[in-house]
Amino acid sequence: MNREGMSEKSLKNFSTVKVGLSLLADLKHNYHLSASRSWMPYVKNCNMPLIDLAAERFSARKFTAEPVSEEDLHYVLECVRLAPSACNLQPWKFVVARSAEALAKVCKSYDRPWLSTAPVVVIAYKNTERNWVRPYDNKAHGDVDVSIAVEHLCLAATERGLGTCWICNYDPAILSEEFPQPAGWEAVAIIPIGHIAPDCPRKEKARRPLGEIVEVV
Repeated sequence: MNREGMSEKSLKNFSTVKVGLSLLADLKHNYHLSASRSWMPYVKNCNMPLIDLAAERFSARKFTAEPVSEEDLHYVLECVRLAPSACNLQPWKFVVARSAEALAKVCKSYDRPWLSTAPVVVIAYKNTERNWVRPYDNKAHGDVDVSIAVEHLCLAATERGLGTCWICNYDPAILSEEFPQPAGWEAVAIIPIGHIAPDCPRKEKARRPLGEIVEVV
């Protein structure tokens, strides 16, 4: 079928896929990906455009009992590792809670019944002594860097068919007590990961239109 015979919806989907495939082709060409790169299979198997991943991701608040596979967890954490940071300082650390004991400790800091259904919870930390500081106003960028890495985590998990949820409304005092860290380390977010339950609540994604959030000057 030529483009003139396509519906508006089909044309939009066609264009999205075409752009996604074009970007993937450029990535392979420009960086000469070799089979020796450990993440090459992931790039080759990726067939979902980023815009679809962004649309599919949501705050999942109920998970099945199915464990997260080692392969999926490694993939997600590798995407976290590849995240950019200011001056490449990488002022982060990620504690992966998987044991029943560790998960119970996390739940103490965020007392919601649904959190106990997650088979994995990642605690994202920033290093307040190693993060880049903007010299003009002394703004520290640790939160920004960790947030970039965490969103890598969420999108990577979505690609693998897993659900996640940003949680910042935890009790930091309890979390610090249950997971003591050396001086300079501060938790930024906790992120549960798991297979989404069939009856997991999911609100319709409501976002402001581009015209309200973008200003072209």
